[in-house]
Amino acid sequence: MNKNASVKYDTVRPIRWRDAALSLIDQRLLPHAHEEIVCHDVAAVAHAIKDMVVRGAPAIGIAAAYGVVLAARARFQAAPATWKQDVETDLALLAGTRPTAVNLFWAIDRMRRLIQALDGDPGPALLQAAQAMHQDDIEANYRMGELGAALLEPPCAVLTHCNAGALATGGYGTALGVIRAAFAAQRITRIYADETRPWLQGARLTAWELLEDGIPVTLVAEGAASHLMKQGEVGWVIVGSDRIAANGDVANKIGTYNLAVTARHHGVKVMVVAPTSTIDMNMASGGLIPIETRGEAELLALQGQRIAAPGARAWNPVFDVTPAELVDAIVTEKGVVTAPNAEKMAGLFSQ
Repeated sequence: MNKNASVKYDTVRPIRWRDAALSLIDQRLLPHAHEEIVCHDVAAVAHAIKDMVVRGAPAIGIAAAYGVVLAARARFQAAPATWKQDVETDLALLAGTRPTAVNLFWAIDRMRRLIQALDGDPGPALLQAAQAMHQDDIEANYRMGELGAALLEPPCAVLTHCNAGALATGGYGTALGVIRAAFAAQRITRIYADETRPWLQGARLTAWELLEDGIPVTLVAEGAASHLMKQGEVGWVIVGSDRIAANGDVANKIGTYNLAVTARHHGVKVMVVAPTSTIDMNMASGGLIPIETRGEAELLALQGQRIAAPGARAWNPVFDVTPAELVDAIVTEKGVVTAPNAEKMAGLFSQ
């Protein structure tokens, strides 16, 4: 489907299939350098996901789907009689890269089901499926942008955390898709973005992609969020998610729970924007969601330079879980769930 002519501020695309290979913007280098890494095999895709070249739950799922294309093509060329069994090793490699982002497993499972139904060269059919998944994600983001923007009562400022934009998806973004749509409709007075330690996704990525589209943004340290909300300007905290449990609990970038708690204290509403592929109806509550912990060096050093005192240790969980009772609205491409709970989440899928 072609881009909706009414959609504005939509120029960033982090994932592209070119010349039978997967091209990814290296998000570790932004905003100082805009370079792309070209993945010709599944090992390169897995490395890119694990090492944060590509990040954000929907983007990880899309990249993994293209990784399956590369894997199946290579396995079929090497051993046409056994490629379906052989490719399972590659699917396991992809599945082992990031444990919290449910879109990764959703995408791999979709591609696995298609593999089982194929005869002959799997390349064309799997590529078509990956490209459809990619385009469907962008279309879902356009829809979520419209639905989420309609919830904002102008004029208000908004605060976002981490990067839930084009760089975290196939394009346009989830939380930033809402912000893009609301800014285009003149429903937002100012956009604040947390810096988001330790990878600084807010300072490096959210700020970069908004400015690429000509949208002004103001950075704040995480520790300034409560003071900012106390000023009374911020009406909504708008974030994405890496996994949403069946009861509406939300796993997102570490620090999201802090924001939700202080937002409730200050009467600021919390909006979580994510496609239904991010909702794990097999996960009863957020307490069951596996939380990825990364290496200490990410906290103890910055761009390779140690900033912590020698001998200091670090605890580095990448995500936290915000209870459903602290969430005012979950926006999906299928609709909006306000004051989410298990019954309402189930109703979303019964439509």
